[in-house]
Amino acid sequence: MIGAGPAGSAAAWHAAQQGLDVLIVDQAQFPRDKTCGDGLTPRAIHQLELMGIDVTSHYHSKGLKLHGFGGSVEAPWPDSPFGTLGSAMPRTELDQTLLDHAVAQDSVRFLGGAGATEVTVEGSIKQVRLSDGTQIHPRFVIVADGVRSTFGKQLGRTWHKGEVFGIAARSYCDTPFCDEPWIHSHLELRDAEGTIQPGYGWIFPLGDGRANVGCGALSTDKRPAKVNTKKLLHLYADQQRVAWEFAKPQHVTSALLPMGGAVSGVAGPNWMLIGDAAACVNPLNGEGIDYGLETARMAVAILGQGEDFSDTWPAVLREHYGEAFLLARTLARALTYPQFLPLTGPFALRKPLGKYIMPTAARLMGNLVVEQDRDLVARCWRAASGMSMRLRGDRVLWG
Repeated sequence: MIGAGPAGSAAAWHAAQQGLDVLIVDQAQFPRDKTCGDGLTPRAIHQLELMGIDVTSHYHSKGLKLHGFGGSVEAPWPDSPFGTLGSAMPRTELDQTLLDHAVAQDSVRFLGGAGATEVTVEGSIKQVRLSDGTQIHPRFVIVADGVRSTFGKQLGRTWHKGEVFGIAARSYCDTPFCDEPWIHSHLELRDAEGTIQPGYGWIFPLGDGRANVGCGALSTDKRPAKVNTKKLLHLYADQQRVAWEFAKPQHVTSALLPMGGAVSGVAGPNWMLIGDAAACVNPLNGEGIDYGLETARMAVAILGQGEDFSDTWPAVLREHYGEAFLLARTLARALTYPQFLPLTGPFALRKPLGKYIMPTAARLMGNLVVEQDRDLVARCWRAASGMSMRLRGDRVLWG
């Protein structure tokens, strides 16, 4: 496993259950931090529970509260096979918990502080060289080295920046309301000049005296978001300071985030990219932990089947996420047009339409669309998705 984040550690655990010997390598020593909103949707909770990991006992969320344009809407997590509880946990804790859970298996070893720097490919991967000089001759390689995927690049992974990507900043703020059972999102995100930005602000209570407070904006290479996310984060935190009694933001970090499968070159004869490395990130809100955990499980499920993963793995990703990601990318692209959100936001967040539209949007952001949503949006989503496929093909959906 290249990378010891949630996707890599989960893949190692699942591989151990199949009797495989696993080596996890990561250039970082753990515990380590990662720029993230720290939110866990019910889909993520479900995957963690399948592994025997409990994160909801320390804090759990009921769903989302969406604010903006003079309105607010509560959107509970829907009743689904994944359950109705979400949570949040700082990545320093979550990633360490998953890594510890993986290496507790007798067949899993972890080597930290030794990144994978060189690879020998002769059709399949024959050798991986680590930064400490160690040479590995693996049977299979699962690449889970995050959004930049430096190892993936050596294998031909290409990020297509013509599709929507995210730019985000996050911080931690002390607050007495750390047990608030709702995740809060402010969709009317304005900069210091009052200009609406193509993104949103978030407040994810953590149950430990803090909240993860951040902001993100959507961008493409043709319509870049002209915003300093760290500066905007401080402004957003200040705007919410009175309501949440926030202390000064701490540990501010930022990142770029490929989304919605907007990468190609994610598999070869004996290797697969998963999680963030494969841009398995929701294009509407940047959520990626649930996809990381899910793709870890799916990738391990096809190990040892004697197949070349070059075509099999992209096909699996398209089957599970292709239509939803094409759809979400289409909607996200609309949000990068400066005039779109100011025109549509007031209708979406105010009564009477808000109580119908925004819960559906919340379920989209949590990848938890339920049957009753289809009557409202499925036809237009499918039309948008079909047009997107005709115009753009699926070349950036894990080709």
